[in-house]
Amino acid sequence: MAVERTEELTLNMGPQHPSMHGVFRMVVHFDGEIVTKIEPKVGYLHRGLEKLAESRTYPQFIPYTDRLDYLASPHNNLAYVQTVEKLMGLQIPERAEYLRVIFAELARIASHLVFIASMALDIAGWTAWAYCFRDRERILDMFEMTAGSRLTVNIMRIGGLSGEPPTEFWPALKSFLDDLPEMLEEYFGIFYGNEITQARLKGIGILSKELAENLSITGPVLRASGANYDVRKAEPYGIYDRFDFNVPVRYGCDSYDRTLLRLDEIIESAKIIRQAMRDIPEGSVMAKVSKIIKPPVGEVYHRVENPKGELGFYIVSDGSPKPARLRIRSGTFINIQMLPIVALGWKMQDLIAIFATLDAVLGEVDK
Repeated sequence: MAVERTEELTLNMGPQHPSMHGVFRMVVHFDGEIVTKIEPKVGYLHRGLEKLAESRTYPQFIPYTDRLDYLASPHNNLAYVQTVEKLMGLQIPERAEYLRVIFAELARIASHLVFIASMALDIAGWTAWAYCFRDRERILDMFEMTAGSRLTVNIMRIGGLSGEPPTEFWPALKSFLDDLPEMLEEYFGIFYGNEITQARLKGIGILSKELAENLSITGPVLRASGANYDVRKAEPYGIYDRFDFNVPVRYGCDSYDRTLLRLDEIIESAKIIRQAMRDIPEGSVMAKVSKIIKPPVGEVYHRVENPKGELGFYIVSDGSPKPARLRIRSGTFINIQMLPIVALGWKMQDLIAIFATLDAVLGEVDK
């Protein structure tokens, strides 16, 4: 008896596609409905930021870092300015250290809220999307009242911060933290606890701990595969070693755990912010720094725990006011390696869900 064979289908997804989170493109090969091969195509948002840095002074490059992971711009600022400070051996005021932590963790919460909303949207959960964006607005309001901007929040400076938060910032922050437990309960009730969500994500896209470590995966994607690794604990930067917080780890290795882990991290970020609010000292938010910054000749690498994974800056200084070389280690660019491996054997709708769990921001991937 002859066996019916189907012709392989090659489908182009992106770069203009609502589920591609920007301008990511992948060429997907199907046998019937089953994914047999994925060819990721990046570079559609490449702006040459690393090369641009060579023609900008050290302070002038700070706004460019906002455009990497533009959903958590204070983290990009923080990673860059701390790298320059490390090269210069510069100590910043205590109050600035605490404020940096507060803004970084607020940005982590805001980024994870967009992830939860986007994840819901990618699997057709329209209502859950609205709840997360509603609550994220309160964080953006706090960014705006301090930095004057809501998305590309340019607040970090080499030596500290651009300015002191206004008086109304602190009650707004306390109110947000007080309301956060109720918000998280709503997300669980309407999205995480939904049987359709669980059917779409549980057991889908298994990324083993061994594979994650071999691919140098970092961030929530790694921790959802059972690896207890967070740069804030492994190699504390700033004053993170002063705070009592847990590193959420889950062991399901699937799309559901990668999604649920972001909820766990929001809880821990709120815990860190409360401690920072309690312990923050009075004082200046900016160190005395020369108007023309000329780090000594040398090279340095510094990394932080971005909401997407490990974000690192490598800078080579020749003693001039501009970097001789600058390279960026972006978490999502590395994490995308898992997609052509983990998504094989699944169907198209599963592929969309698996990709969504990477929380990709193409500004960080393409640079």
